[in-house]
Amino acid sequence: MTITWEHFIYFAIPSIILWALGAFFAYKKSGRVPSILLTILGLLVFFAFIAAFWQSLERPPLRTMGETRLWYSFFLPIAGLITYIRWRYPWILTFSTILATVFIFVNILKPEIHNKTLMPALQSPWFAPHVIVYMFSYAMLGAGALVSLYFLLFGRKQKIETKIMDLIDNFIYVGLAFLTIGMLFGALWAKEAWGHYWSWDPKETWAAATWMGYLVYVHYRNHKPLRYKNALCVVVFGFLLLQITWFGVNYLPSAQGLSIHTYSAE
Repeated sequence: MTITWEHFIYFAIPSIILWALGAFFAYKKSGRVPSILLTILGLLVFFAFIAAFWQSLERPPLRTMGETRLWYSFFLPIAGLITYIRWRYPWILTFSTILATVFIFVNILKPEIHNKTLMPALQSPWFAPHVIVYMFSYAMLGAGALVSLYFLLFGRKQKIETKIMDLIDNFIYVGLAFLTIGMLFGALWAKEAWGHYWSWDPKETWAAATWMGYLVYVHYRNHKPLRYKNALCVVVFGFLLLQITWFGVNYLPSAQGLSIHTYSAE
């Protein structure tokens, strides 16, 4: 049986249900093992679609915005699960499930999935690891940004504790590490495809700005460890830069017809 995008909903809904059940058990003192197993089972169901869809397309499902959202939906519960296993925050699986569900329903309503063909540059072996590593990085940085935004908005009512900042730090440090690896993979891909590691293409320029934005956060946390509110603002600002890098650059005048990295519907 050939799996097409029309089958996505039959994998996505069971995955959401399993993740939601995992999140429910995370709040029960004796439910840690069921929550982990249910979340993993949901991930396996979701990845089964990705693998089958990959085979059907005869290429990695990484080319269009809809396809990158597919990976983002997959990596968000992974980020939540890792955080839950490591730091045991009972709310993190609910948080990651809600975010993943939002991206899943955006994909159901506006899939932006297109044909099988890949332009020659996208046929590089560096293409898949570059985008997959980036999507995991985006998931971690996105989680850090939303926790930061929550405490910026409601910080007067809820005290920002050191353990919360430790959580945000870990999101950002892991996300930045994978962002750096993704950029290195991208440079190797560019060298193979276009003959140079970096060309200051609009997307590359914004990627560099995003990377430096998160470096500012790392340095600020090291030098001003008790200035929590300012640090949270830097996280949110970095995530805004990331959104421009991910999809906002596609709409900038400087990228129209010039950028080699913009997503295409053709």
